[in-house]
Amino acid sequence: QVQLVESGGGLVQAGGSLRLSCAASGIIFSTTTMGWYRQVPGKQRELVATSTSGGGPNYADSVKGRFTISRDNAKKTIHLQMNSLKPEDTAVYYCRAGTGVPGYWGQGTQVTVSS
Repeated sequence: QVQLVESGGGLVQAGGSLRLSCAASGIIFSTTTMGWYRQVPGKQRELVATSTSGGGPNYADSVKGRFTISRDNAKKTIHLQMNSLKPEDTAVYYCRAGTGVPGYWGQGTQVTVSS
């Protein structure tokens, strides 16, 4: 059974930083593409960043230079370091494992950036 558990969300002022974590189980983590997505009410879930098993990271244009995705294959964990946060980064952030549809998703963690 695949489980993804996110942590690290919260409330932060604009310009601040947060670090999200996602602990995975039930998958061959080292060969699985992992990613972070976000969603605000009334809008589609959107890609934030992905990390493949052998390639480099991929980022949405809106977060390039501010967010960094990293993975620890030994601990089966991915992180999203978010710096210079903006109010428009406010969303529920979801961890995803794999690239298939529907894929495996975590329960989400709320990130709120106040202006």
